[in-house]
Amino acid sequence: MQSDWVSVIPFLVVIPIAMKTKQVLPGLFAGLLAGSYLLQPTLVGGMEKMVQFLIKGLVDPNNIKILMFLYSFSGLIGMIKISGGIRGFVEEASARIKTKREALILTYVSTIGTFAAPSFRFVTVAPIMRALLKKVNMSTQELGFVIETTAAPLIVLIPIATAFVGYMTSIVDIAISNENIEADPYKLFLKSIPYNFFSFVIILLGIYLSFFHHSKSTQDSNPEKVGKKGTDGEDDWHNCDPAVSRDLPSKPLNLLVPLFLVVSLTLLLTWWDGYKKEKGIVIAFLKADVMDAMLISLVFTTLFTFLFLRLQKMKTADLLSSFITGGNELMSVVVLLAAVWGLSSVTEQLGFSGFIANHTGWIPPSIVVPLLFIFGAAVSYVIGSAWGTWGILMPLGITMSQAAGVSLPLVIGAVFASGTFGAFTSPLSDDTNTIARILNLSAMEYARFKLKPALIAAGITAVLYGATVFF
Repeated sequence: MQSDWVSVIPFLVVIPIAMKTKQVLPGLFAGLLAGSYLLQPTLVGGMEKMVQFLIKGLVDPNNIKILMFLYSFSGLIGMIKISGGIRGFVEEASARIKTKREALILTYVSTIGTFAAPSFRFVTVAPIMRALLKKVNMSTQELGFVIETTAAPLIVLIPIATAFVGYMTSIVDIAISNENIEADPYKLFLKSIPYNFFSFVIILLGIYLSFFHHSKSTQDSNPEKVGKKGTDGEDDWHNCDPAVSRDLPSKPLNLLVPLFLVVSLTLLLTWWDGYKKEKGIVIAFLKADVMDAMLISLVFTTLFTFLFLRLQKMKTADLLSSFITGGNELMSVVVLLAAVWGLSSVTEQLGFSGFIANHTGWIPPSIVVPLLFIFGAAVSYVIGSAWGTWGILMPLGITMSQAAGVSLPLVIGAVFASGTFGAFTSPLSDDTNTIARILNLSAMEYARFKLKPALIAAGITAVLYGATVFF
């Protein structure tokens, strides 16, 4: 039996490589490979061990459900895009909005129907706000900031029917399984939501900028300089993303109907699954298998949407192609998940939990959570990936929480908060680059603009974590 100190080697490989390359996947696979060779130190044996760990994660029934959910979800959005649902929604909304207050209220209210994923929020809300930029009377950078505060920071707080839920639950499941903790990962995720302090603080900052702060427009955010001009001389927002292209039809119901159906069915089937186990509305939701309910609801909605669009004379080949193209956009996430699952299995066999328990007892519990958040925020900023940060840090966080006797939901919330910081702030994050592209901003200048308020929010968050340990 080798010394348990070697169990930290995969993490010592993962984090520096991820930060150096600014990509999480090379680090994860390097850490997985290093751990595999520590367990089987022969030329072929280490590679065989790595393949075994990857396959083990991919064939797990719960993991297969998550992969199906993510692929189907992205595929459904692909069909909605090609059918003109997003373009139709943007045109309808922008035609009805007349004032800054109405535009900003729409930004927040539209979350009800577009909380599926940050990229989905951006292509439905940002073009509307871009079309109304002169009426909104905000700098484009501030407008992007407000829109982003209603994307990833808000979506991570929503417990159903989002692209994040399955992944976040899976990450918690991996970490508690390594510690042999008997608990429902989804319920732990629910309990952790109030402890994602960064999300709450940055959302409040967004509300402040929306309704109580008056900006002075600068040259790089001048509405006159945004995008290409249309035939009427106005900024043509149709050029900002393929989902709102003029080549697509304009049919808002193709967005609204599938979204209403998937959310309604998820709530109904979640309640019904729990009701069969124990009567009562609240207790039924607590007893339900939410992942199963979300997957069934999504599959049903996808089939319904396909038939709904076929009745509109859309070609079967086009719908299938858009579904597969949309699903394939998440293949990088599938690879990421496989690497995270494999790395978790490696560190478990190397004795990582025992090492942490034996060597971190000297750390005061009051600083475990703030340090974990600050470290995670730094990692997520450098690599620009919330999901990658969660995959790397959740096993470490859960293990440290057990060693220090700190509340599990508190630690889980801190890890999720740290990844959210990077997704929101990093110039490398998909969120930053997507919103910058749609609003025609420089991604680096926009990221610098966001950094100051995000650091203020992160500082407040760290203080809150330190204070919470004492209560």
